[in-house]
Amino acid sequence: MAQVIDIISGALRSIGALAAGEPVDPQTATDALGMLNDMIDQWSNERMMIYYVTEIIHNLINPQYQYTIGPGGQVNSTFTGSISGTTLTVTSFTNGAIALGQTLTGTGIAAGTKINGFGTGAGGAINELGTYTVNISQTVASTAITANYQRPLRINSGFVRVATLDYPVKVITVEQYETIGLKILNGPWPRAVYYQPTELLGNLIYWPVPSSGEMHLFADTVLSNFVTINDSVMLPQGFNMALRWNLAQFLLPEFGKTSDPQLIALIKENAKSGKGLIKRTNMTPQTPVQFDTALVGRQGRADAGWILTGGF
Repeated sequence: MAQVIDIISGALRSIGALAAGEPVDPQTATDALGMLNDMIDQWSNERMMIYYVTEIIHNLINPQYQYTIGPGGQVNSTFTGSISGTTLTVTSFTNGAIALGQTLTGTGIAAGTKINGFGTGAGGAINELGTYTVNISQTVASTAITANYQRPLRINSGFVRVATLDYPVKVITVEQYETIGLKILNGPWPRAVYYQPTELLGNLIYWPVPSSGEMHLFADTVLSNFVTINDSVMLPQGFNMALRWNLAQFLLPEFGKTSDPQLIALIKENAKSGKGLIKRTNMTPQTPVQFDTALVGRQGRADAGWILTGGF
């Protein structure tokens, strides 16, 4: 398994700033780590670079209709667990669910500890006991743990579960929310959610004011920053190479020791190709236009595919 220092070393070698087998000096490693994290933050804003959709699960409390989400926010999960090395073992739940990218806090837990992998615990469900992987190796005895979700960049879709039935919840814009005349209308469960991604904590605002329900929201996962140069890189296939060549491109103006136009062109081409392969893998095909079956008639064509064939 590659470490961050391997990505940094490879990028520096690619631009001629490091010889084969030569160690990276501490200051250069620190500067390169900062650049790598800035680049990852930039990638989080490109939807097709996101490989995992986070399912945010939380219970609705009557008559609360606004919730904060992010580190220290109201939307979180609490459970009892222990950590040995990079393995978190969850033995009991108080509320919520576990998702990738959650930040853990609790007695003895190292600052910056995050969930970055599933073990026997599948995630995405209430009270999912089992094991999970964290990004920082440590030893923590069984203790109460709070897991905070990332502050989402956006909410894509959602539904509310009432008893055993799921009802769709529409994600609306601020303009659509402003057109609602009675914003504190009471209802059994929400029909719409407006998300306001403020600087530190995001705000989830539901309408109408729900009396009960279990919310399930789906958001693009924000790619997590690396804490140290010794962190393990636990990303899907293709990310390591994309990280190396794109980091090389970012480091080239400041650390590059080559002026060979062919080498510079190769670095840029490899960086572009690395991101392109990931985007093609994560790309979601466009949903065809759907027509009401009452309008389609007996032909049974419920989409717009007949435009390409003339109906034959």
